[in-house]
Amino acid sequence: MTVLDPRWHENLAAALAALETPEFAPALIHALAGIAEFDFSVIFGYRGEGRPIDLYDDFPSARRDVFVADYQAGPYLLDPFYHASRTRVPSGLHRVRELAPDRFYQSQYYRSYYAKTGLAEEIGFFLSPSPDLTVVISLMRDGHRTLFPAREMSRLQMVAPVVIAASERNWRKLEAEPAGPVGVGGRAEKGALPSGLDLAKLFDAFGQRPLTRREREVGGLVLRGHSSEAIARQLKIAPGTVKIHRKNIYAKLGIASQAELFSLFLSSLAGRS
Repeated sequence: MTVLDPRWHENLAAALAALETPEFAPALIHALAGIAEFDFSVIFGYRGEGRPIDLYDDFPSARRDVFVADYQAGPYLLDPFYHASRTRVPSGLHRVRELAPDRFYQSQYYRSYYAKTGLAEEIGFFLSPSPDLTVVISLMRDGHRTLFPAREMSRLQMVAPVVIAASERNWRKLEAEPAGPVGVGGRAEKGALPSGLDLAKLFDAFGQRPLTRREREVGGLVLRGHSSEAIARQLKIAPGTVKIHRKNIYAKLGIASQAELFSLFLSSLAGRS
């Protein structure tokens, strides 16, 4: 039987008392820290292709660039949590490894960006305060730890309904309010919602010979870490057709590897910053 620390109820009450104030997010994270061990937390709001809104984070300054600034600059387009928000994954607690493509940990995105985070594991509570907004409360274990153990996942699953209900209430007005970059402590700066990046347009900027719509789809899935077989299943085409598309992509862009494709992706992002 899963048992919660008695302090959970006291800490949860403090979070509920802070609903719809800047103190809610840190109070909620403090309550969760009482039932599971993690090193960092970040709460992102995802709306369409817009840059993720940093609603709260507790990263030390030395690591915030990688986890927030660099992520918002464009790599979020390849992130499993971002794509899960786009496909409206059911509300609840999810592991990155459960949502990631089949070759995610062998992808150039993982090697060149995600590995820089140094995380052992990332999990997230997914919730939808409004029809076009997904909020993800991410809990992260640093590389010196192991994966979240079953007993902690069980406790987090037990409290997920109240975490999600309270968080949906807290951020229910985000849709109607101006939202700019949000810093440590969850206090939003005034300004318009950060504009999004279009992966298709990024591909169009890669080279002189434009890619077809299907080639852009295949290229995006390759960058995210899908194997040719997984791409074929998702697009309902033959694996051999996927390989032809990949060959055409590389030929048009004058490259020979996924590493070079990812390099073009990063260069295109840099050109738009």
